Amino acid sequence: MNSINDCKGEPLPVFGKGKVTYCSIEKGAVPSGSVWFLKVELNSEFSLPVAGQFYLLRSVKSGVLLGRPISIYMSKKTENGVSLDFLILRKGKGTQELSSLEQIDEIELIGPLGNSFPLPNDDDKICIVGGGIGVAPVAGFASTLSEKSYDFFASFKSGSYGLDYVKANKLTITTDDGSVGIHGMLPAALTAQTLKENGYTVLYACGPTPMLAYLQKICVESGVKSYLSMENRMACGVGACLGCTISTTEGNKRCCKDGPVFKGEILHFEPPKYKPLRGSLSLSSDCEPDLSVDVAGIRFANPVIAASGTFGYGSEYSSVFDVNALGGICSKGLTLQARPGNTGVRLVETSSGLINSIGLENPGIEHFIEHELPSMLALKPVTIANLSGSSLETYVEGAKLLEKTAVPMIELNISCPNVKAGGMSFGMDCQAAASVTKAVREVTKKPLMVKLTPNAPDLIGIAMAVREAGADAISLVNTFQAMSIDVNTGRPIFDNIRAGFSGPAVKPIALRMVYDVVQAMNKLPENERIPVVGLGGISSWQDAVEFLLAGAAAIQVGTATFANPFTMTEIIAGLTSYMKEKGFKSITELRGIAQ
Repeated sequence: MNSINDCKGEPLPVFGKGKVTYCSIEKGAVPSGSVWFLKVELNSEFSLPVAGQFYLLRSVKSGVLLGRPISIYMSKKTENGVSLDFLILRKGKGTQELSSLEQIDEIELIGPLGNSFPLPNDDDKICIVGGGIGVAPVAGFASTLSEKSYDFFASFKSGSYGLDYVKANKLTITTDDGSVGIHGMLPAALTAQTLKENGYTVLYACGPTPMLAYLQKICVESGVKSYLSMENRMACGVGACLGCTISTTEGNKRCCKDGPVFKGEILHFEPPKYKPLRGSLSLSSDCEPDLSVDVAGIRFANPVIAASGTFGYGSEYSSVFDVNALGGICSKGLTLQARPGNTGVRLVETSSGLINSIGLENPGIEHFIEHELPSMLALKPVTIANLSGSSLETYVEGAKLLEKTAVPMIELNISCPNVKAGGMSFGMDCQAAASVTKAVREVTKKPLMVKLTPNAPDLIGIAMAVREAGADAISLVNTFQAMSIDVNTGRPIFDNIRAGFSGPAVKPIALRMVYDVVQAMNKLPENERIPVVGLGGISSWQDAVEFLLAGAAAIQVGTATFANPFTMTEIIAGLTSYMKEKGFKSITELRGIAQ
């Protein structure tokens, strides 16, 4: 297949695969490993890009959904097609994957995308500015110009990189820490007065948004034309989804299609809505953050709790990692009598999730008290007994048995599909939820955390109903109702047809539900509120922080442990580092900031 061009002869985007021929740390970038150099070879179906364009890149073996927009650094025709060079700032999961590629790995890409930097006039005095990773596209553009026909300003936090192909008349480097060149940010070297004194008539730039806003301002003040390369989150890259629009004096423009290069004077730069988070501790403080939390009067060493049904009784994972590092452990769902669980297929993996139809298989509460509970109590994490049932009476009798033990807390599970009352799960109806909570409350003095279902039509109403009925805390969400069909037989895979869906895919919905319930709680007088423990799709420390910022008192982790048994300890470590970096001295100081 030959390359495709439009009626002007410019290349049109193509989707295909390329091979990685080189991937290594870019020298000069600080800290080391923060920026990577990636070289990709494409076959002849791809066109040679123009300076300023970009590609959406995604590893064939990727775990992310979308390709990442990466600007061209350098490109050239080869005997077999096209060779592309990229500089990649290692930031999120997608760029971490791209910077971890090895020679001969395959990469999916669509491009070339977007417009390019317009060529200067013969009599223009050219100024080119790159900030951080934004150096790559403007350095690539500079390499297409005659040597010493331009001045180049590069601004970095620390160190310098991406300047190998820059053959400027004058190269000026600034660094925030003074490690290279002029000590300071870009204004230390480039101002409106500088533009006037040097007689610049056109400026090309790419870099962080605050830098571009500054350049727009000084270019307007000095009467210099500017072309600024913008960036925004995007999905399609071809102008179809409208997810990457930016505001201009000419209306919304698509960053991927109308840009990324725009005339500077048409851009709207809005000031940031919020300042970066900062806690009460100074950056120089060496205080260790306090990760302990209080849930219904019970102290947890940290807010990370193993979710019921995913961690057995604690000892199962003890040979894999130190389970004593956790804040708490919820037992497998317990019923008054032993249960064999559901028949047929019990697990189906989906994209970013897991559907399960286990069916509350457990040895019964008496067996648990005699055999499993002693070993759970011997562990450091807070033991939480997850109590379920099939009727009001079985809940009550189970609670009576647990009341006689040393278990510190009961999690009342009214959200399992197997728990029914009047043809409906207890957790689906306000009155039913209140009745079982009240009945259990009357037979136990232990802290009672009620686990809610996300499938309820009035989640906030049910949360308030169980609070009024005596709940000391709430945990949410349990699994989402789902199903799977066998394409070979045309029949539902699970004997019960419907089953519970969990995993990373549900996290944004679970987070919203936790946020909503906490928001409703906050409208009550402080002495009437009860804590909310958040769960649902948490698989990283970033996920955990989001739930805490949403107001969760603690978090539970479930399905993620199956994919990575170290998930919970990694969350604890990541949360500690995050709190140190942001200056938070305690979880209490962090909790609920997003409310």
